[in-house]
Amino acid sequence: MSDWSDVASLSKKRTKKHFYRLKLLNLFDEYKSFLIVGVDNVGSNQMQKTRIALRGRAVVLMGKNTLMRLVIREKMKTIPSLEATLPYVRGNMGFVFTNENLNDIRKVILENKVPAAAKSGAIAPVDVFVPPGPTGMDPGQTSFFQALNIATKIARGAIEIIDTVHLIVKGDKVSSSAVALLNKLNIRPFSYGIEVLQVYDNGSIYDAAILDLDEDSLLQKFMNAVGKIAALGISVGYPSTASVPFQMRDAFKKICALGLEAGYEFKELNDLKSGAAAAAASSSASAAKEEKAEEKEEESEEESSEGGMGFDMFGGGGDEEEEEEEEGEGDEGDEGDEGDEEEEEEE
Repeated sequence: MSDWSDVASLSKKRTKKHFYRLKLLNLFDEYKSFLIVGVDNVGSNQMQKTRIALRGRAVVLMGKNTLMRLVIREKMKTIPSLEATLPYVRGNMGFVFTNENLNDIRKVILENKVPAAAKSGAIAPVDVFVPPGPTGMDPGQTSFFQALNIATKIARGAIEIIDTVHLIVKGDKVSSSAVALLNKLNIRPFSYGIEVLQVYDNGSIYDAAILDLDEDSLLQKFMNAVGKIAALGISVGYPSTASVPFQMRDAFKKICALGLEAGYEFKELNDLKSGAAAAAASSSASAAKEEKAEEKEEESEEESSEGGMGFDMFGGGGDEEEEEEEEGEGDEGDEGDEGDEEEEEEE
């Protein structure tokens, strides 16, 4: 597109294109990220509500695809990464420019949806099911359900659907008979809104589904990939940013092992020896403390068991009393024996 310097000499249509070009070029310079959105079956009222919701946070720009591609090709001279967006500039689409969190902007866009009735010939975005139950239609319209192979019965003077009916399959064209049935049942199965297709962020373009991943999931996937790269580099002996730390660690282990076997000392090995000795000393000290504590516990248990055997339930020494009673009984028996002996001598 030529650079128009004299805007006053241009026609109204070309003037409009000129200012649109300048606006799009400025947006590419001002914002580092933008969303490529599809606006099929989206009305002007929905677009207006979306613009209001994003006011101050993002800029929504629609336009002719041919003019968009021309501006992108022009801007590719300074931002070559924009070339990746050209395959997506087709159909009923637009741009949402922002410097804020892309996931937050996407949520605001997707929230603005309105229910819509099915249209004949349209591609179904979701599966449509008709629930069982009364329809409120008179029995004279039974032939209509028979034409759609829907099992019905007459209940209380009205047609009632027996089982759930899978009326429309996702991705198929909506038939006129299905539209008529949904209208009769007053069912609006679809909901239309702005759809986020692709994301351009700092020179990278990717599918919008990536935004559903949180930071923890992305970090986990990244670390898994780094681990695989490191393992591959170690196995083939090829150094890389991911594998070098592990290769250096293994090499240091081998050097330390050789130093211990050969009796050669160096600073790092001495540090390891002192650390190992300190760890062994601390572990042995803790083990000794545990043994002493166990011995004390055993002694206290033995003392408590021995002390508890000498007392009855009233706190007295039951065994001592029994011994005294036995001794008393024994003395009385001895005195009785001596009396018997004296009587025998007198006789």
